[in-house]
Amino acid sequence: QVQLVESGGGLVQAGGSLRLSCAASGSMFNFNTMGWYRQTPGKQRELVADITIGAITRYADSVKGRFTISRDNAKNTVYLQMNSLKPEDTAVYYCNVQRTVLWDDYWGQGTQVTVSS
Repeated sequence: QVQLVESGGGLVQAGGSLRLSCAASGSMFNFNTMGWYRQTPGKQRELVADITIGAITRYADSVKGRFTISRDNAKNTVYLQMNSLKPEDTAVYYCNVQRTVLWDDYWGQGTQVTVSS
């Protein structure tokens, strides 16, 4: 069974930085796309950024130029470096990974990011 362990959330002042990590384990297949989504109360979960096994990245317009996604395929870990954080970045951030071969996907438990003004 695939397990995802997220870390790195917390409270930060506006303009500050945080780095999220998500380590995946328990799969005999590679992970194709690994990414981060976020959700606030009453709103749908939205894509923040994702990265394919070939290092193709995609970002939400609201985070372009401030967030950077990366991955370490040897460690099955995806990172999200978040700089110049704004109060509107406050949300629960969820890791998502998609496996090759079976093309199923899994979600992490979520980590809270709070940006104070």
